Amino acid sequence: MKHRLCRYGTLVFTLLFLTSCSTVPISPSRTPSALDPQGPAAAKLAELWWVMLAFGTAILVLVIVLLFAALRRSRRATSETAPNSSDGDVGRNWLILGGIALPLIVIGIVFVYSVYTLAAVENPLAPPAVKIEVVGRRWWWEVKYPDQGVTTANEIHLPIGVPVQVQLQSADVIHSFWVPELHGKMDLIPTRINYLTLQSDQTGVYRGVCAEFCGLQHAHMGFMVVAQSNDDFNDWLNAQQQDAATPTDDTAKRGQQVFVSAGCVFCHTVRGLDDKEIDRSGVDLGPDLTHLSSRLTIAGASLTQNKGNLAGWIIDVDHVKPGSLMPSMNLNSQDLQSLLAYLATLR
Repeated sequence: MKHRLCRYGTLVFTLLFLTSCSTVPISPSRTPSALDPQGPAAAKLAELWWVMLAFGTAILVLVIVLLFAALRRSRRATSETAPNSSDGDVGRNWLILGGIALPLIVIGIVFVYSVYTLAAVENPLAPPAVKIEVVGRRWWWEVKYPDQGVTTANEIHLPIGVPVQVQLQSADVIHSFWVPELHGKMDLIPTRINYLTLQSDQTGVYRGVCAEFCGLQHAHMGFMVVAQSNDDFNDWLNAQQQDAATPTDDTAKRGQQVFVSAGCVFCHTVRGLDDKEIDRSGVDLGPDLTHLSSRLTIAGASLTQNKGNLAGWIIDVDHVKPGSLMPSMNLNSQDLQSLLAYLATLR
């Protein structure tokens, strides 16, 4: 029995070790990991995780030692051994100590430490330097900078070293906002507004995800967080505040006409588009495309931003995200190339 238990234990630990290892790259960001904190909130949550792991490991080792001790004692026992009256008292003592006292102590320590960590995470030391509004939709993220008049999608930019307040709300179902390297999870619940504070200690690109199952394309509802220097952040804001550039190339001009005639303007906003006959009031079905080509990804961070991926997304949406509200566009090759040339000007 002892040898069989050892084999089973070795198998279980091997499987746990292998499932914890992941080397799948996520371009253009590093693989997200809550144990690789890049901000103060994530660092506190990672510290809580390590504390819980330490307690859990200590208890596991204690249980294994006691189990082997019991197995060894049972093998020494024989049917001729006279019963010992003290065995009952020992059993009761172990029950009280191991079944009641020790769990209460461990759970109490972990509970107090958890409350302390959550309080520290929810109450940043400094007031937020930037305010961002994020709206979760099926299946993409609308991002607004209300004080600067900037709207983008699936990409959050923030300056390093300062707290950034993120206001979270949902336009349809329950979502959950999670950037593992910067903060814990926060739910987006219809009719409610929640807040969290993001802060990055260094420049980098971090991947965020929806952490609450929200429908068919839940797994393809990602976003990128770009942490940059204060100067780079201000340059990005200034560029995003500008209207879309008017195309000068003949192919791009034709692409603009395709964009209008194909009906893209009825779901997507492009600020500065010179077509006064189109009523864009209330247009919010799809992301704002004013500066589409400046983004790192498309399709809810499912695809890296490049011409080939954008072409595939336009003509065969269901291949990338089945169930997406955006219909596939039936365009001939000339119209498609023209449309891609126009979208490339939206920087």
